[in-house]
Amino acid sequence: MGVLEDKARARTFYKYLSKVYDRVNPFVWTEAMRGEAIAMLDPGADDRVLDVGCGTGFATAGLLERTERLHGIDQSPHQLGKAYAKFGTEGPVRFYRGDAERLPFRDDAFDAVWSSGSIEYWPNPVATLREFRRVVEPGGGVLVVGPNHPDSTLLGRAADALMLFYDEREADRMFADAGFEVLEHRTMGPSHAPEVAITTLARAPE
Repeated sequence: MGVLEDKARARTFYKYLSKVYDRVNPFVWTEAMRGEAIAMLDPGADDRVLDVGCGTGFATAGLLERTERLHGIDQSPHQLGKAYAKFGTEGPVRFYRGDAERLPFRDDAFDAVWSSGSIEYWPNPVATLREFRRVVEPGGGVLVVGPNHPDSTLLGRAADALMLFYDEREADRMFADAGFEVLEHRTMGPSHAPEVAITTLARAPE
């Protein structure tokens, strides 16, 4: 387990990263990547969408162009503070502070679940994906964007010591163990690192 796959350490990490997050994030998670991933999920205007690990609201802003029935949750009060500053406390998005492994929502509450830049911090990814399956309605789409595992052995070891990096085979295993049918994997990234992220679209069983 990587050093940041610990909830307390991750909260401390984002206490400081939140100060510069919106300035450094575009170097690895661009608007073009966000748009491509949202097109994969393809939420409808009336869909209830949950953004897990919403952070400062970068993906939230893109999802808001597709639906106004949007909810965001994050464990970091500092990241959520940035999101509130952008969208307001009484704005179009309902934000919650909470744990992705214990989502504070009823079964089948959402038509779709989105998570970008969050899975790498989960101590138990399969348990969290099972929570996604619980809160998404049968047949609903779930899209997760995470860090693609480096091909280099040296870089791979360094990455694994920090947080969760994974490939398509590992994504298949995690989603299958959580009870999902995987529909598609796609690697994406900015021009300087075109395969830095792996995006997985899955569907909850009917």
